[in-house]
Amino acid sequence: MEINIHYYREMVRIRRFEQKAISLFEQGELPGFLHSCIGQEAVAVGVCSVLKKNDYIFTTHRGHGHVLAKGMDMREMFAELYAKSTGSNKGKGGSMHIMDTSVGVLGANGVVGAGIPIAVGTALSSQMQEDDRVTVVFFGDGASNTGAFHESINLAAIWNLPIIFVCENNKFSESTPIKNHQRVDRIVKRAEGYGIPGVFVNGMDVEEVVKVTSDAVNHARNGRGPSLIEADTYRFLGHYVGDQVEYRNKSEYATWLEKDPITVLEIDLKKQGILTENIQESILAEIDQEINDAVRFAKDSPNPSPEDALSHIYF
Repeated sequence: MEINIHYYREMVRIRRFEQKAISLFEQGELPGFLHSCIGQEAVAVGVCSVLKKNDYIFTTHRGHGHVLAKGMDMREMFAELYAKSTGSNKGKGGSMHIMDTSVGVLGANGVVGAGIPIAVGTALSSQMQEDDRVTVVFFGDGASNTGAFHESINLAAIWNLPIIFVCENNKFSESTPIKNHQRVDRIVKRAEGYGIPGVFVNGMDVEEVVKVTSDAVNHARNGRGPSLIEADTYRFLGHYVGDQVEYRNKSEYATWLEKDPITVLEIDLKKQGILTENIQESILAEIDQEINDAVRFAKDSPNPSPEDALSHIYF
């Protein structure tokens, strides 16, 4: 019961964070670009709930959900989006390059597929140091066509590294339908070519994602090597905030909206009598308070000083 409520709370927390960030961005308060993960919350929560605090994750330009689920402080996240000195990256990273080594978040990456080979490096370090850590790297369907993806999986396989490759197949490589950029009907089939386990999972069902990820984590932590997980999911918004999504089929979109991972779990929990109106109201109030406090912290934080431009730079 408590675990199901935890999944629900964490998915709602990510959804509300994204909604607030979008609102602030549209008001012109946040610099840069914003890529929302609304619709994909079950993947982030399902995967990260299985990991230990010191396990590593690498994410993408659409990574707010992943890093929140892994344990990043929301105040430091909003401060980073505001480019303030109290941000997780001192205001230098922004939405697409957010990280926090204290909880194993080793960075988002704005370059498609670029985090995959870096993740193989951390997995190799864990193997060499025997530190029992597992590395997870998230990427989209478009990244599965890059050389970095194939070379990285091959290395991880032959070196038997403790890494899990998680492909969030949200059906669009930016704006290109998956049927137009690859012939295989399921990305997970590519695991066969490298001799590693590959599992296709309903990425809109958080409990299914938890189960599949648990098996993959145990597989990696017990020295049995990498796995590829393809999470079948859907981003409800465009590639970036402001994208008019003219390339999307309205009927397909309506079908996926009915699979909203938060709504589906909410209905199930209410049927079981686990999620009452009082509990739901309490969860929403707590999350909204956390978000409001985080935004206030970010707004009240100082801007980086000119001298900060030269810090954390190696010559």
